[in-house]
Amino acid sequence: MAADPVVAEPVDTMINWDLAARTAARVGRSGPDVSVAQAQQIVGELRQAAATAHPHVQSVTGLTTNPGEGVFVVDRPGWARANITAFRTLLAPVMAEVQAKNEERGKAGAGQSAIGSRVTGAEIGALLGVLSSRVLGQYDAFASPGRLLLIAPTIVTVERDLEVVPEDFRLWVCLHEETHRVQFTASDWLADHLLGEVRSLISELMLEPGQVADRFGQVLRGLPDMVRGEGDGRSVLEAVQTPQQREKLARITAIMSLLEGHADVIMDEVGPQVVPTVATIRQRFTRRRAGRGAIDQLLRRLLGLDAKARQYADGAKFVRGVTREVGMEGFNAVWTSPQTLPEPAEINDPKAWVRRVHG
Repeated sequence: MAADPVVAEPVDTMINWDLAARTAARVGRSGPDVSVAQAQQIVGELRQAAATAHPHVQSVTGLTTNPGEGVFVVDRPGWARANITAFRTLLAPVMAEVQAKNEERGKAGAGQSAIGSRVTGAEIGALLGVLSSRVLGQYDAFASPGRLLLIAPTIVTVERDLEVVPEDFRLWVCLHEETHRVQFTASDWLADHLLGEVRSLISELMLEPGQVADRFGQVLRGLPDMVRGEGDGRSVLEAVQTPQQREKLARITAIMSLLEGHADVIMDEVGPQVVPTVATIRQRFTRRRAGRGAIDQLLRRLLGLDAKARQYADGAKFVRGVTREVGMEGFNAVWTSPQTLPEPAEINDPKAWVRRVHG
C-alpha cells in the first residue's frame, strides 16, 4: 500500500529556503584570512567575552537573569541559515492562515509556482548574504531557547578596519548582544509579544495581488528620489503600507528602537574600567555606521540600514532621557508589560513616557 504523499506547508511552497541558504553563502564575502589556529583562538575569545559581559550588563541594567548558555560563534553562512530558520518560523502560521482563508473563498492556495518560490528564495538569500558582512552579532529571541550569535569573520574584519584593540572590541560587541539577551530573558513576555506584532503586520500585508503591484509601483516611481536622499525619507517597507499598517509598523519600530538604544547605552556605560578603549571604539564605529562611499550609502538606503541607525540613536536618547528623570530603576518599568513599552511618539518624548507610566 502506497504511503500518503507528503504535502508541503504553504510557507515552503512560497519560498525556496534551500536556495536562499545557498545564495546567502555565495553572496556573503568569505571574510579575513586567518589560520586554523587563529580561528580557534578567535572563537574561544569570543565565547569568553560573551561570558564576561553578563555580570557587567546585569550590574548596569539592574536586571537579574541567569548567565546565557546558548552562545554560538558562527561564520557568515551559519548566521544566514539561523535567520532563514527564524524567517520560516515567523512566516509559517501566517502563510497557513492565508491559505485557509483563500480556500474558504474558493481561491488558489497561498503557495507560488516553483519559479516564484526560487525567485523569492534568491532575493532573501541575497539580502542575508549582504547583511552577513555587516552584522556583528544577534540575539535570536525567536529560537527555543534563545541563542546569542556572534559572526566571527565580520567582527574580525571590522576590528581590523577600525584599527581598534581586538579584545576590547570583542567585549564591547558582546556587551551589546548580551544586553539583548538580558532584555528578553528578564521579560518573559517580550519575545511572544514582538513576534505577535510582526506576524499581525505581515498577515495584513498579504493583500490582493493587484493592490500589492500598485503599491510597489509607487515605490519604484519614488526610488530615484530615495536613492538621492530626497523625498519624504520613508523606507521601502513604509512606502507600501496603508495608514493603519503604518501605525502597526510604528509600534514595532518603537520597540526595536527601545531594544537597540538600550543596548547601545549599556555597552557604553559599562565603562573604561572594563573596556579601556571604549571612547575610541565608539567614535570610530559611529563613523562607520554613517557609511563611507557612494555605493555603501546606496546599499544602506536600499537595505534599510539608515533606518536601523536611526533606531539606535532615537532609542539611546529615549533611554538617557528617561533615566535622567527617574533613574535606571524607574526606567526598568518599561519591561513590566506590553502596556509599559514606549508608544511611537514617546520615543522622541521621554518625559511623556514618564508621565504616562509613573504619573
